[in-house]
Amino acid sequence: MNKQTVDEILQQGISGPLETKPEERRKYLGSLRERIIVALTKNQVAESKVYPQVEQLMKEYPEAHLFLNGNMGYEQYSKYIKLASKRKISHTIVTNKEHNTDIGLVLAMDHAIDKEDIYITNTPITIPEVNKSQGWFHKLFKRKK
Repeated sequence: MNKQTVDEILQQGISGPLETKPEERRKYLGSLRERIIVALTKNQVAESKVYPQVEQLMKEYPEAHLFLNGNMGYEQYSKYIKLASKRKISHTIVTNKEHNTDIGLVLAMDHAIDKEDIYITNTPITIPEVNKSQGWFHKLFKRKK
């Protein structure tokens, strides 16, 4: 094993233990990006309903851990604590007064899974507009002039 020098011990005593990717850990409530299954923003967590995608992912990953932003009100994230308890998933409320993040919820593993898309986006359904001067019937049977 590697023995630490006196300088390393003093440096860790002054600034705290060495930590990998501290900025990433602050952003993702103590977890690393490569371990995350799904992440929600504070606004998404504050919505009245639980995201069904989060519930489905809790079913798929029963050994996951739920991290919640403690800088939010308990009433905003309590529904996710109840859901995690129902699924027997452990949770941690993370409060960092020195750093503010827009992430409100993180469901993560204790090892890397490298999931490409971790955010749930609410994209509104758009209905294509029909040219009112010609109508849809005209578009169906185009005439060549």
